[in-house]
Amino acid sequence: MDPVRNPYAPGAGQRPPELAGRDREIGQFEVVLERVARGRPERSMVLTGLRGVGKTVLLNTFRSMALQRLWGTGKIEGRPDQSIRRPVAGALHMAVRELAPRHRAPDRVEYFLGVLKAFAEMQDVPAADVSALCAACHELSQTGGPLIVVGAGLPHLPSVLSASKSYSERLFRYARIDRLDREAADLALLAPAQREGVTFTADALDALYAAADGYPYFVQAYGKVTWDVAAASPVTARDVGVAAPEAEGELAVGFFGSRYERATPAERDYMRAMAATGDDPVPTSVVADELGRKPASLSPARDALIKKGLIYSSERGLIAFTVPHFGKFLRSQPA
Repeated sequence: MDPVRNPYAPGAGQRPPELAGRDREIGQFEVVLERVARGRPERSMVLTGLRGVGKTVLLNTFRSMALQRLWGTGKIEGRPDQSIRRPVAGALHMAVRELAPRHRAPDRVEYFLGVLKAFAEMQDVPAADVSALCAACHELSQTGGPLIVVGAGLPHLPSVLSASKSYSERLFRYARIDRLDREAADLALLAPAQREGVTFTADALDALYAAADGYPYFVQAYGKVTWDVAAASPVTARDVGVAAPEAEGELAVGFFGSRYERATPAERDYMRAMAATGDDPVPTSVVADELGRKPASLSPARDALIKKGLIYSSERGLIAFTVPHFGKFLRSQPA
């Protein structure tokens, strides 16, 4: 089929041609915007989930929704080695610039009474800044200020916020973003294809769901390669079988490999030991047993991997990969 007409878009933070399976979160945010606009008390939102599930896509969608309602918006990305003071100032400046032309009292625009600040990968914000952010949100919620913070981060972000301020669980509405169910995954493939006059057989959809496991990034990656190898519509399971090795090769380089290369040899050993136990969260003591080491001696490697965003602590004593199917990737690599 014509590769120029290929509708699929596997890219970091890139909106897919069909944003399937996120109606609940979009509906929640519509309510938040409307309530704040009417002066009603409402919590800010925090999106959590593994990499590749579409958190950044949702952040950008929320920002577009706010812009359509004439909010001022700004966006920053948290970095562990950088204070958010300067980025926040820049984001607020952008929001004010958006509001200024239509403000009924331009001389008072410095108050910018409608500002949305969206934070990407929020767990990387330094602890002191997280505490200050929570305190500011708390103050704003008490005064009824028309401001919303929409944060996004890995699954352990709620615990990061809770460690900063004990009342953080009351400040934010948490939304866990996960893989797509079968219906939504099929829709993500079928809707854009049908707009191009192409469809899939039932067996092809079965094979694509088995390969992508419902993760939005993988759905796009497998869909794109399958389209390119298919000779004609309808796309068949045989097309998926031909495409799968190529799609997996691309993921191995661009999605998994680029992250693996960031790790030191000692950190790679730690991750391989994690992968050897399976794909579920694993106790740190089990990783130590796998390597024949004492847990305390492995703390530097574990902490470095957490800082690099390759693993996270799902709960005390347990660790897991931040990237879905990363364990499977590691088990396929030569030692």
